Amino acid sequence: KGELVHRLNEWLDPRGVETHAFWQLSDEERERPRYWRFWRALPGRGRIGILFGSWYSEPIVRRVYGETKNSQFDTALDRIAAFEKMLTDDGAVFVKLWLHLPKKAQQKALKKLEKAGRATPADWKHLKLYDKFRKVSERAIRRTDSGPAPWHVIEATDRRYREFAVGTILRDAIQRKLEEAAQKAAAKAAAAKVEAPAPQPPARGKSDSILDHVDLKQKLTDVEYRKALEAQQTKLSRLAWAAYQKKRSMVMVFEGWDAAGKGSAIRRVTQAMDPRLYRIVGIAAPTDEERAQHYLWRFWRHLPRAGFTTIFDRSWYGRVLVERVEGFAPVADWSRAYQEINDFEEQLAGHGIVVNKFWVHISKDEQLRRFKERKRIAYKQYKITDEDWRNREKWDPYVAAINDMVARCSTEYAPWTIVAGNDK
Repeated sequence: KGELVHRLNEWLDPRGVETHAFWQLSDEERERPRYWRFWRALPGRGRIGILFGSWYSEPIVRRVYGETKNSQFDTALDRIAAFEKMLTDDGAVFVKLWLHLPKKAQQKALKKLEKAGRATPADWKHLKLYDKFRKVSERAIRRTDSGPAPWHVIEATDRRYREFAVGTILRDAIQRKLEEAAQKAAAKAAAAKVEAPAPQPPARGKSDSILDHVDLKQKLTDVEYRKALEAQQTKLSRLAWAAYQKKRSMVMVFEGWDAAGKGSAIRRVTQAMDPRLYRIVGIAAPTDEERAQHYLWRFWRHLPRAGFTTIFDRSWYGRVLVERVEGFAPVADWSRAYQEINDFEEQLAGHGIVVNKFWVHISKDEQLRRFKERKRIAYKQYKITDEDWRNREKWDPYVAAINDMVARCSTEYAPWTIVAGNDK
């Protein structure tokens, strides 16, 4: 594998190639969900990533050594298949190479490496388990072989054959992708000439939204508020430090209508926490670097280390809210995002991260009152923009999108909490 990676770096323009080797987990990687290290290494659009080792290595080794059962192994493989499908759906090209050596050839190669001082005790241990590695690896290949992300098993005994075969496979994969891209561009241009309306989800009735059942008349008096706020902030402060000591992380998501009070709610939470324990990530339009990646990439990179909290002011739900309503994402893209988001949050919860998601809800009339107040009061004018007024005109489409978001992405491991926000 090392010789092949070296050869690929010789053949390809190094300015467009990134090579990543995955060996032992670092402390930073160990404190986050398993796929965090792989998301960080994904190449942007137009670049090639060579992964020396991958998300397959750990599940295969653990199964060979009996640390997991077949059912657990299959679950890990299903997650891999879903991960690869998500990336290929987003336009990534996968070239998966399994370099096969007969047992005698591997033994001969290890002896050669040993003379050069490069063979390790683990290499010889793996050789003794050759038959088991072959059996487990065959299961992995069968279960994760797909049309968009196929496996290529290469006879690797002869260096020239190995390199020529891999070079041919890589060339053909890039060629096919370029041809597909050209065909899609031509089809898109032809569709634009026809000017057919974009497909829209079926319209919902006005009385079937989850938001219709939120009691916006809930209020607290000033006395009740101050008393409750002090008590709950004190409790939260203690819990934040207890979580730090036990290395339990938390992710908080704040979504809501414009002027609903997300910023104020976040401030009340952070007043109770030591600034060393949390980080606030404000989500705006993606940068050029972020646009070159899958939409979840920029959220994976901000996940907290063990014991810390990340607060997202708006989040990955933009895919099924603003991108859906404003037409920034095609229907096919935002339609599959619900399952992608659920899988993402399940990985967080599975790692032990506490996931809290809040939708701050206000009425349309209350939003209008706050908009006018912001326009009237000088020090609040920066909070109101033309975009806020434009979004307000699409209130009903947003209600439909919010309803789908809550219905499809409120899970036992990451439930939505809808907060009545008319009374601050």
